[in-house]
Parts: sequence; structure tokens; C-alpha cells
Amino acid sequence: MTAKETLSDTPPSPVGAGLLAKASGQSASLLNEPPHSRASPLPQGVSGPTLDFAGVSLTLGRTTILDNVTFQVQPGHVHALVGPNGGGKSSLIKTLLGQMPHQGQLSLHWPGQPGTIGYVPQALEFDRGLPMTVDDFMAAMCQRRPAFLGLSKHYANAIGEALERVGMQDKRKRRMGALSGGERQRVLLAQGLIPAPQLLVLDEPMSALDEAGIQVFERLLGDWRAAGITVLWIEHDLEAVKRLADRVTGLNRRVLFDATPQQALTPERLLSLFSTHPRSAV
Repeated sequence: MTAKETLSDTPPSPVGAGLLAKASGQSASLLNEPPHSRASPLPQGVSGPTLDFAGVSLTLGRTTILDNVTFQVQPGHVHALVGPNGGGKSSLIKTLLGQMPHQGQLSLHWPGQPGTIGYVPQALEFDRGLPMTVDDFMAAMCQRRPAFLGLSKHYANAIGEALERVGMQDKRKRRMGALSGGERQRVLLAQGLIPAPQLLVLDEPMSALDEAGIQVFERLLGDWRAAGITVLWIEHDLEAVKRLADRVTGLNRRVLFDATPQQALTPERLLSLFSTHPRSAV
């Protein structure tokens, strides 16, 4: 694997496959990552990758989902993706996950050797009657060893630290089904930290969080920025985006704006973005 990885309309590359594995509850690391590196901390002073979307289009049947989407996510930046429901945000992420056939290219430009990509989904769907504790869930998501055998010593410290960072250390033995929606979302954030990623893809991570959870997320976002991690963040809370993002892309089938939060989140641009049939970029 080279320092530049490209996803086009060819079969999914290890980048998309690695993200898809994380979303499916398997290993979060790239498929060719050596096992010993998967719990290692993010190297200090190493920036995350640049992410390029170049002419990405997606059509399902006669419906255009994405229309020539082009923008760039700068390394080490928190880049927010905003737009209406049905505007193509999740579909764009699915192309990155390797789940959607598309035209155009998605390219990752790593500053050195390809690193680790983390993914935090919007919600967790599972049978709440399952006798699965928080520790069991983290083990299933983060290690190759079967979860019913317990936490591997290799991952125990990393899992403990991740749960501590999201304020869930004291609920490790609670059943996942007994947690509130906000608590489950915190656990999802924790699993996104193992292994330490250089690129994080977040799909509306604040949607189920209470006020305390939002404060945890905002602190994590600051930590990720300070560590040089590249963050692509789908979010509907425009006030949070204005405060926390470095750059904002407005997507309603096509890119309507790509600018700093102060330039992007104006009444005129938001009116165009959330219109049923946006006329043009403003």
C-alpha cells in the first residue's frame, strides 16, 4: 500500500474495506496492518491524511444521490459535512466505506506510511436482551480474540483508557441493553479510539448525547485536533459546527459551499442548502 490510496468505481480498496470492517464490528485497522500495532498510540507530531473527493457521483436507478461532489479535507482539520436529510451525506460516507458503487475518485494522501482509520456510526442497533456488557462489546469491536473469552491483556489497558476518556469506566460491567442512548453513544466513541486513528469518520456522533456527553465529545474533538488527527464529521447541530469545525462543506446532492464556518453558515447559504431543490451555490 502506498502513501496515496484511491477509491474509484473499481472494487473497494483496503481503505474502504477497513472502515467497513469497523462498522460491522470487526477489526478497525486496515486489513494489512500488523496485529502488534493495533493498540499503539498515535505518533506525536504525525498529521492525519488529506482526503480528496474528486467528481464523486452516485446514481441509484433514476435517482441522482450525489452529483459531481468535489472538495478536500485538510490534514489535521475538523471538517464538518452538513445538509438536509436525504441530501447524500450518509451516502458519501458509504462510498468511503466501500459500500456504494460510484463514479469519480476518493483519495487518501498520507504524510508517510498509511495509518489507521476509525469510524463512529450514528447509532447502534442490537438486541437489547443480549447479555453483553460494555467490556464484552469493546472486546468484540477491538480484538481478534472472541469476546466470550474476555479481554485480551494486549487490549485491556487501551480499552480502559478509552472508556475513561468518555466517562464510562465505572459502567464497564453494565449490560449494553441497560445503558441509555447517550451512554451507548459514548461507548461507540470509545471504540473509535482503538486503535489510535489518524483519520476519524463520525456520523452524527452528538445525536443521542446528553449535555454531559456533549462536553465529553467536545473535549475529544479538541484532543483529536491537537494530535493532528483528520476528522470528517457529519453533524446536524449547526451551532456546534460553527464553534468546533475548521471547515464546513454544505451538501445537498452536490456541494453548495465549502468554506470556514463563519463564511459557510450564513442565512443565505443555509436557505439554499436546505431548500428542496437548491438552485446554485452561493
